[in-house]
Amino acid sequence: MQVKDIGEQGLLRILQKFCPAEIVGDDCAVVPTNPNKSLAITTDMLVDGVHFSDRTTGPYYAGWRAAAANLSDLAAMGATPLAVTVALAVAADTAVEWVEEFYRGMTACLQEYDTPIVGGDVVRSPVVTVAITAFGQVECDRTISRSNARSGWAIVATGVHGASRAGLELLLNPEFGQNLEKVDRASLILAHQRPKPRLDVLPVVWEILGSAGEFSIAGMDSSDGLADAIIQICRASGVGAKVDRTKLPIPDIFSEIVSTEKALDWALYGGEDFELVIFLPITSAELLVEKIGNRAAIVGIATDSTDIWLTDSSGIYPDAILKLDRGFQHF
Repeated sequence: MQVKDIGEQGLLRILQKFCPAEIVGDDCAVVPTNPNKSLAITTDMLVDGVHFSDRTTGPYYAGWRAAAANLSDLAAMGATPLAVTVALAVAADTAVEWVEEFYRGMTACLQEYDTPIVGGDVVRSPVVTVAITAFGQVECDRTISRSNARSGWAIVATGVHGASRAGLELLLNPEFGQNLEKVDRASLILAHQRPKPRLDVLPVVWEILGSAGEFSIAGMDSSDGLADAIIQICRASGVGAKVDRTKLPIPDIFSEIVSTEKALDWALYGGEDFELVIFLPITSAELLVEKIGNRAAIVGIATDSTDIWLTDSSGIYPDAILKLDRGFQHF
C-alpha cells in the first residue's frame, strides 16, 4: 500500500495515532507554560539524500535521529522538552509502512523524554522532507546561551566524539573496520543511528552551579562537530580558546581502525554526536566531568584572545588554528 492509495486524510488518521487525542484536531496545539519560564522553540529540517537515506539509517532510525536532533537543541539551551510538531512532505508513491516506521522511530525517542507529537502538516513532494519544531521550557535564569563564555573558563565535552562519523563509515563502506569485534562495530553504528540527546546533563549542571551560587554558563550541542561548537561559542562570546588534542574524548577503538590524524578529524569535524559543549568556571567544570562520567572531559580553556588554537600538551604536534570550513556545510 502506498500513500496515494489512502490519501491525505487516511495518512493523517494514521499519524494522529502518534499524538495525544486530547491535543490534535484543532488549528493549533495549545501548550501551557508557567510564570518565570521561557518557551524555547527550535526547528530542524531533514531532506532525503542529505540528512538520511535507507542505505545508512532506514525509516525507524531516520525518525529517531530527527527527534534526537531537536531534543539536543533544547538541551543546548537548558530547556526541558514539552512537545513537537512534525511537517512531512512525501511523494504519492511513498510506502505507508515507511512513513509509519519513521514516526515509530520519532516516537520511541520522544517517549524517553515524555515528549508528545502534538500536530503538524502533510504535503506532497518529489523528495521526502521532514521539518520538526520542538517546544521546550526553560527557567529565565537558567537559559544557556552561546554568548556567556568568559576568559579562563574550562571547555567541557559531555562525551565521546567521532563515534557517529565512524558508524556512518561502517554503513557506507562494509569493507571498512573488518577487524572490529561485532560488539564494537554495532556500538559505532548505533552511535550514528540512535544518538542520545544529553538532556540528562542539565540537572547535574544546575545542581553544581546552584551550589556555587551562580548559573552563568555558555554552551551549545555538537551536532555539527566539536570544533564547530567551540568556534561558534567563542565567536558569540568574543573569546578565544586553546583546545588540547590529547584531552579530546575519542573512542578507544579508533586506534585499531584509523590513523591518529583521521581519528582527530572525525572527533573535531565528524559531527552528529549530539553531545553538549559547555563553557563554565574550572572548579564547576571539574565537578561536572566527575559526576557525569562516561568519557566527559575538559578539552580546553577559553582565552582573552580571539584565536582558537588546537594545541598538544604532549609536544608532538605543532599548534594549529581551528576553522569552520572543515566541518559539514550545506552550501
